[in-house]
Amino acid sequence: MPELIEHIDAIARQRGRAVLYLEFHPTGRAERADYRYEDDTTRQAVLEWLATHGHEWVRCGPFAQPGTMRPYEGQICLGVEFNESLPEYREVRDYLEFPNGNMRIAGVRFYLLTLEYAMRNAEHDSPGFWTRWAEQL
Repeated sequence: MPELIEHIDAIARQRGRAVLYLEFHPTGRAERADYRYEDDTTRQAVLEWLATHGHEWVRCGPFAQPGTMRPYEGQICLGVEFNESLPEYREVRDYLEFPNGNMRIAGVRFYLLTLEYAMRNAEHDSPGFWTRWAEQL
């Protein structure tokens, strides 16, 4: 069944704040060519950890780029806000990163998308933007 998956920048604009998201990447060239997020045991372990610790997430697409269509590759947007004073944020950060900022889990990338950067695509929210874009193809 088809599912509408919002781009990460659209989610940031909808929430009116910076958002945190994860991408999952196999490490070898052969693995990247045949990557199926449904079969990624690392991704599944991260999702299980998030569920066990009560952290919400939603599927998301990459930063929208008209003219470029990428398939959904398992990216997720986290519900927790980027705020060092929040214990929920620190719990997620400490699970994913070492104190020096390096990732603890191979094949996982942890990103912050600022609202300012997401606003670069604000015109995408105007009625008919994607229809007009598709007509130009």
